[in-house]
Order: sequence, then C-alpha cells, then structure tokens
Amino acid sequence: MKKKLIDLLKFLLFLGLGFSILYLVYQHQNVAYQEECQLKGIPPSECSLIGKVVQDFKGVNYFWIMMVLAAYVVSNISRLIRWNFLVRPLGYTPRWVNAFFSIMLGYFANLGLPRLGEVVRAGSLARYEKIPLQKVMGTVFVDRMMDVFSLAAVLSLAFLVEFDTLWKFVTESRSGNTADESGLMSSNYIWLVLGIVVILALCIFLFFKQIQQTNFYKKGVHFIAGFGEGIKTIRNLKKPWLFVFHSLNIWFMYFLMTYMGMLAFQPTAHLGMVVGLTVFAAGGLGIVIPSPGGMGTYHALVIGALALYQIAGEDAFSFANILFFSVNVGANILFGSLALILLPIVNKNYHPELCSP
Repeated sequence: MKKKLIDLLKFLLFLGLGFSILYLVYQHQNVAYQEECQLKGIPPSECSLIGKVVQDFKGVNYFWIMMVLAAYVVSNISRLIRWNFLVRPLGYTPRWVNAFFSIMLGYFANLGLPRLGEVVRAGSLARYEKIPLQKVMGTVFVDRMMDVFSLAAVLSLAFLVEFDTLWKFVTESRSGNTADESGLMSSNYIWLVLGIVVILALCIFLFFKQIQQTNFYKKGVHFIAGFGEGIKTIRNLKKPWLFVFHSLNIWFMYFLMTYMGMLAFQPTAHLGMVVGLTVFAAGGLGIVIPSPGGMGTYHALVIGALALYQIAGEDAFSFANILFFSVNVGANILFGSLALILLPIVNKNYHPELCSP
C-alpha cells in the first residue's frame, strides 16, 4: 500500500511538472499572440492560441504525418534488433514481437513516470522470455547508454554545423542576474551531498559485517552480478557492424521524424535539413529532461530552436504540439495499449528456449 502511494505521488509530481512547464510555455506564447492580434485589429474573442493549434493540426499534410509514424516504427524495429544483439550473448533468443511490444510498454510507462519505462521494458521481456530481470536490466542500461552517446553526437554535430546560431541561443538563455545566488545554492547543495555520502560511508564501514548477513545485501550482490553480466554482453557481439548500423538507423529515423514533421506544417515546410537537425537536437534534449514524455520541456526547446529561424512563436507552438501529440502521445499510447492487450495473447502457449551464447 505504501509503495503504491509513493508511486502515485511520483506520478502526480512529474505529471504536474510537465503540465506546469507546458502551461508556462503556453502562457508566454499566448501573451505574444494576443499582442499580435491587437496590432492586426483582431478582437480577443477571435484570437485563441488553442484554437489556432487545433486549426493548424487539421491543416497539416497528413501524408508526411504518416511518414513520421512509419519512421517511428522503423526506428523501433532497429531498436529491438539492437536489443536482441545484447540479449543473445546471455543465452536467450527473444522473439521480435516480445522485444518490440516490451519497448512499446516502456514508452507508454514513461508518459506517466519518467525513467519508469526502462524498468517496465526489462520486466516485460524478463517475464515473457523467462530471463532473470537483473540480466535484462544490464542490457537495457547498455541500450540507453548508446542513446546518451548518440544524443551527445547529435548535439555536437548540430553545434558544429550551426555554431554561430546555437552559440547565440546558448548565451541568450543564460541568467546572468542570478549567477551569484545560484552559485551559492549549488555550493550548499554540493556540501550537503558530500556530508550525506560521508555519513553513509562511515555507517557502512562500522556495521559492514552485520550488513553482510542481511537478505537485502545478499539479494543486492546477486542483482549486481547479473546486472554486470548484462552489461558485458556488448563485448560478445557476433555482428558488431550490424549493431552499429541499427544504432545509426535509430537516430536517423528520429531525425527524419522531426524533418518530415516540419514538411507537414506549412510555416516550417520551407526550412531545410540543417534547420531540421537543430530542431531535432533541441527536441531530443527536451525529451531527456525528466517530465512525462518530454511534456513542456520538449515544447520549450523546440520553440526556442525555431525562433532562431524567425518562426513566429505561435507557429512554433503549433508545430511542437503537432509532433508531440502525433508521436510522444498518440503513437506511444496506441502501441503501448496494443502491447498491453497482445503480449498476454501471443505468449499464452509460448515456452522460450535457451540458445548457444
């Protein structure tokens, strides 16, 4: 009961955070939109930012939206193949359908609680493929670390290609007025963390023998050993070039999702692939920040990136919502719901077999 209450509070906290950021972004854009309407002589009753988003959503080129969703599916096929490369050295051959829908369940869970998706994804595959959870968690950790490196590469590439524009964006986003105050807060936070670490280390040193006898310690050692075994699978890849290919393809498809989304929306359709790279990098960073599916953070960074290319705030807000609700919400809810329904059905009489590592 206590665990469920804590999970609920976490869910509400992150959901509230996401909605709060999105609301602040909306308020900022709405003020600017109302001012623009005043200059054009449009009455407030006919000047609704939400109404504009709805109309813009209706007016998109749905061919490109369908292509965005196709790229979404292709990226996740590459992800399941790459994940299977990591699992096979453990002695298991997961079915594609189980790996694919486990990934979809992970995305679905992230809409409620950031980072929960990795646990749900690993738990789903472990359950249906009869693999120890700690081993699967190790492979998921490697998979996500590859994404971290890929995002860093995308950000670096965007920075190099659009150095002048991005540097201007970074410098203008700094808050010089609160530098001293934030520096003091950071210093106090660091000392607090160090103090906690020292106290914990001292307690562990003094009571280590007693700790070793506890079930929690024994289970922890067992879990870490299995987790480490999962991470080591990257050393035993039989086709490393295919692993690299699918890693590149995942992120190329992600880029195409952003670029084709821009083609679907008239105010951004004229922007080239270089601009698409910048917007993709900003959006990718927004998704990583802990909020449900990137809600609010994705919108803020995408709007900021598009502003660099003279895209009006209300149009950038519409674009961010079109792509966010098509993929991060629409596709993830659709495929996540299908995973919840189909996984128990397709595994009803399934008995996984071990393979040769």
